Amino acid sequence: MLVIDEKGEKIGVMLTRDAIKLAEERDLDLVEVGANADPPVAKLMDYGKFMYQKQKLERESRKKSASQKPPKEIKIRVKTDEHDLQTKIRHIRRFLEHGNKAKVIIIYRGREMVHPELGRELLQRVIEEVSDLGHPEFIPKQEGYNLVTILAPLSEQQKEKLRRQKEAQLRAEEGKGGEG
Repeated sequence: MLVIDEKGEKIGVMLTRDAIKLAEERDLDLVEVGANADPPVAKLMDYGKFMYQKQKLERESRKKSASQKPPKEIKIRVKTDEHDLQTKIRHIRRFLEHGNKAKVIIIYRGREMVHPELGRELLQRVIEEVSDLGHPEFIPKQEGYNLVTILAPLSEQQKEKLRRQKEAQLRAEEGKGGEG
């Protein structure tokens, strides 16, 4: 069996009993890491410490996956009045500012389904009004009587790029206004 020491360096090929004896002398464990190799590969290590570090990494990865919050939901009807719509948009902006995703659902009722373009226009308007803070993760899709999309917050780089574009646009407009 090929033996690798605790630093990752090859010791060489030796008999199993000699490898076990070497592990005992160094107060380590002999762990087979490549049983299918020819010759089989074994490593000298502190197995308890190895398992502890492995569990610690698993806990951290679970913690990171748990920190991904579900998106906040906002439901809007096609016939929602202007003031109520502005309130919903303010909520969406607040969610995006805090780094949350916002799931926007346009609800059709009854005969409103005859005019799906009204809901698409409304959703497009919402997306445009929050475009400085977030962007849609996917094209709005119809799910039964609902039109759904998820708005994700912009990264810092995207926000900076958008800010520079707006500044350039303002400078261009100021240049045109001075000539006329």
